[in-house]
Amino acid sequence: MRLNNNYKKILNIFNKLYPDPKSELNFKNEYQLVIAVVLSAQCTDKKVNEVTPILFKEYKNFKELSKAKLSAVEQIIRPINYYKTKSKNIIKLSQMACDEYNAELPKNLEQLVSLPGVGRKTASVILCELNIAPAFPVDTHVFRVSQRLGLASGKNPVELEKSIRNNFKPTIWRNLHHWLIFHGRRVCKAQNPDCSNCQLSNYCPSFNNFNKSAN
Repeated sequence: MRLNNNYKKILNIFNKLYPDPKSELNFKNEYQLVIAVVLSAQCTDKKVNEVTPILFKEYKNFKELSKAKLSAVEQIIRPINYYKTKSKNIIKLSQMACDEYNAELPKNLEQLVSLPGVGRKTASVILCELNIAPAFPVDTHVFRVSQRLGLASGKNPVELEKSIRNNFKPTIWRNLHHWLIFHGRRVCKAQNPDCSNCQLSNYCPSFNNFNKSAN
C-alpha cells in the first residue's frame, strides 16, 4: 500500500488534537511501568489505574513483589482481565528481575521479551516510554487506525510495524503510536467509527466507505 499523500496534514492535525501524547497508564518508575503494561493487556488503562495504586503500595519494587503470595496478588488485581495468569506472570517477572538483573529492569528488546508476560508489544512500549530506544508498539488501535488512514499496511502487527518503520522516521514513532491509540479510543472505533465528527475525514481514504455503509 502506498503511503497516504496527505500524511503530513494528518500528522499536523494529530499534533493539534493530541498535543501531549503519552501513556495513559499511571506509573512513577520502571518497575511500575512494566507491571502496569503487563496488566494492561486486553484490559483498559482506566481499570489498570484503579488497581495499581493498591498493588504498588503493598509491593514497592521487584524484590517485594518477587516474594508475594500468589493469592494475595490475585486478590488485589482481581478486577483485571485474566488476573490469575497475570498474577503469576508479574511475580515470576519480578523474581527473574531479581535473579538475573540485580532487581532492575533490563534495557534491550531481547532481554525484555524473555520476562514472563512480556511480548514484543509490551517490550516496545517500555523502550518507547523510557526513551531507551526508538520503538513502535502495535496494539489493536494502532493496527486498525493506521490502515484506515493509509499510513501503514500489514496482515499482522509485525508487518505493520515494519511498514511504519519504513514510512516514518524514528523521531515520530513514539508520538504517532500514541496519536493512533488516542484517535482509536475516542473517534475511530472498531465498531461505528465517528467519521462525521472526525477532523481527519477529508484526508482519510476509508471515509467514503464508512459513509456508504452507514447510508
